[in-house]
Amino acid sequence: MKAYVFPGQGAQFVGMGKDLYENSDLAKELFEKANDILGFRITDLMFEGTDENLRQTNVTQPAIFLHSVILAKTLGDDFKPEMVAGHSLGEFSALVANGSLSFEDGLKLVSKRASAMQKACETEPSTMAAIIGLDDETVVKICEEINEIVVPANFNCPGQLVISGSMKGIEIACEKLLEAGAKRALPLKVGGAFHSPLMEPARVELEEAIENTTFSTPICPVYQNVNAMPISNPDEIKKNLVSQLTAPVRFTQTMVNMIADGATLFTEVGPGKVIQGLVKKVDRKMETAGVDSFQG
Repeated sequence: MKAYVFPGQGAQFVGMGKDLYENSDLAKELFEKANDILGFRITDLMFEGTDENLRQTNVTQPAIFLHSVILAKTLGDDFKPEMVAGHSLGEFSALVANGSLSFEDGLKLVSKRASAMQKACETEPSTMAAIIGLDDETVVKICEEINEIVVPANFNCPGQLVISGSMKGIEIACEKLLEAGAKRALPLKVGGAFHSPLMEPARVELEEAIENTTFSTPICPVYQNVNAMPISNPDEIKKNLVSQLTAPVRFTQTMVNMIADGATLFTEVGPGKVIQGLVKKVDRKMETAGVDSFQG
C-alpha cells in the first residue's frame, strides 16, 4: 500500500516552492490564491526571504503546508494515496491530500493555528528539548515526577522523544534525563511549548475555527497524531485535530501502525527528508521516497 506522509515545522528552507511556481501553471495559480487568502505575499518570503523570516510561526506553518499540498496537487494522476499521515502541522497537509479539507479551508485553518500558537507562546515563556538515546517509558516517568509543566510532546522514533514545557521544567528535565542515561538533551530553537498544556489558549481558539469548517469523507484514512489510528469519519477527524495542539504527537506508533496495516512504500511530500529518516528508524527495511520539487 502507498502511504504518503507530510513534514511539520522545522523542514522549511529559503527558496522552497520556487521551482514549483516557475514550472507549473497550477502551482502558480494556487500560490497566488494563497497570497490573496493570507493577505500578504508569502511567496516572497518563501522564495527570496531570510531564514529569520521563515522561522516566524505565522510564516513557517503556512509555508510548509503550501509547499507540501501544492506539490501533491502537481503530481496529478500519479498521486494515489491509500493511507496518509502528517507530523503535527503536516496533518493538515495530509487532510487536504486525502480530500478531508479543501485547499482554501486547509490554508485558513493553518494560518489560524499559527497565529493562535504564536499568541500562546507570547503569553508565557516556554520551550522544547529533544531527548536522544533513552527509552520512551523512562522519559515519560521522569517528566511526571517533575513539579513543573513538562510533558512528552513528540514521539518521533525509537530513541528520540521531544519534551515540551516551562523554561524551568525543561531545564530540570534535561538534567534528570541525562543523569538517567540519555545520550543528549538538546534545547530546541522554538518559540514555545508546542503539544503541551501551555497551548490550551490556542486549542480553544482553533476549536472554534475547526467547528466552523466543512470536513468531507476522505478518499483514504488519515493516521492521526493523537491516537496513531486510521480515521475516516469527518467528526472524529475534527475532534482529534483540536486535541492535537495540547496532546503529544504519537509518530512512532503511527508509523508502526501504518506498517502493520500494509504500508509498503512511504513517500514524503514536502520540504526535507526528516520523515523518511524516522521511518527507517522504525523499520530500516521499509522502502521510502521523497517528493520535494517539481516533477514535470
